[in-house]
Amino acid sequence: MPRAALLSSEGDFMAKPTENRTKASNVGALERASSRSWHDWLALLDAAGAASLSHSDIAKIARDAMPSSLKNPEWWAQDAAIAFEQHMGLRVPGQSSAGDFRVSVSRTLGFGRDDAIERWIASFAAVTHLGHALDNARTSRTDKRSFWRASLEGAGKVEVAALAKEPVRSLVTVNHTALTSDTDIEPWRAHWKTCLSSL
Repeated sequence: MPRAALLSSEGDFMAKPTENRTKASNVGALERASSRSWHDWLALLDAAGAASLSHSDIAKIARDAMPSSLKNPEWWAQDAAIAFEQHMGLRVPGQSSAGDFRVSVSRTLGFGRDDAIERWIASFAAVTHLGHALDNARTSRTDKRSFWRASLEGAGKVEVAALAKEPVRSLVTVNHTALTSDTDIEPWRAHWKTCLSSL
């Protein structure tokens, strides 16, 4: 979108909620975390020429503008960069900076992280998903999370991560990346939600 389309006749940067193509909940969370209005974020990033910068450069500008007291400022800077790119039409919701699309769903379950991954494997590792077979399935583990990863033939990659919670619970997140179209997002979101609900 040309910059002129975002300017009023007086030259003021406009950011009405109806003009914002980002998800409203994301912008509200960013405003609360950063103590900076969405209008102010747009003005700051526009003044820095962010519309012509890479995602990482936009995120650096946003990081420098975050309050020093904010926890996880790098994460919020990524959020600000993505919201700006979506607002400017540089990407649409669900699209990565590389141009592909992704979807993520999560659910807290009443068993440990390793058990969650074992249940996932027992239920879903030997089936096709929306007509796509799995390939190169593997597991791994860190101090905090247990993982199961696989490729979906012709439909990107999927990662299931289980984060330990207390007491014996886990937050299980399905991240599906490398989708080729935004029209793929909602069918896959519904599929992964159904899978998580059945664990």
